[in-house]
Amino acid sequence: MKELTVSELKDNMFHAIGKEWMLVTAGTPEKFNTMTASWGGTGILWGKPVAFIFIRPERYTYEFIEAGETLTLSFLGEAHKDIHKICGSQSGRNIDKVAATGLKPQVTPDGNIAYEQARLTLECRKLYADMIKPEQFLDASLIDKWYGEGHGNFHKMYIVEIQHVWVNE
Repeated sequence: MKELTVSELKDNMFHAIGKEWMLVTAGTPEKFNTMTASWGGTGILWGKPVAFIFIRPERYTYEFIEAGETLTLSFLGEAHKDIHKICGSQSGRNIDKVAATGLKPQVTPDGNIAYEQARLTLECRKLYADMIKPEQFLDASLIDKWYGEGHGNFHKMYIVEIQHVWVNE
């Protein structure tokens, strides 16, 4: 893994998150979980480079995010949609996602999990978190579309500081 500065990052994050998708991984090298996510973004907030992600409390990865201070966002490229499909549809409570997908974990110098297959990994520290609240929606049609019958609970939003940017060469 090679480290870049945030200012060296040239990715179109709209495409990377929305089309390529990402793996959100939290935990320790001994016990971690990962899940596919396609909601989020990046920018500057509070004078820091940040990412923001949204995780439903029923997801197994949520427990790991809540327990720790850090997490990674890994971008595998569109060629790895098969990995994303498994990590987005199967729970780590029921399967070993690393074994099921062939993911090859790498431990960062700060002790977080990245993957050999990742072309890009953002290593992040939690700064802020809050539940999405139905009474705060200004466009109430979004509630039915994304949280209506059978869609699941409201997400928790995390704003995380991007502390390291890793690329695999």
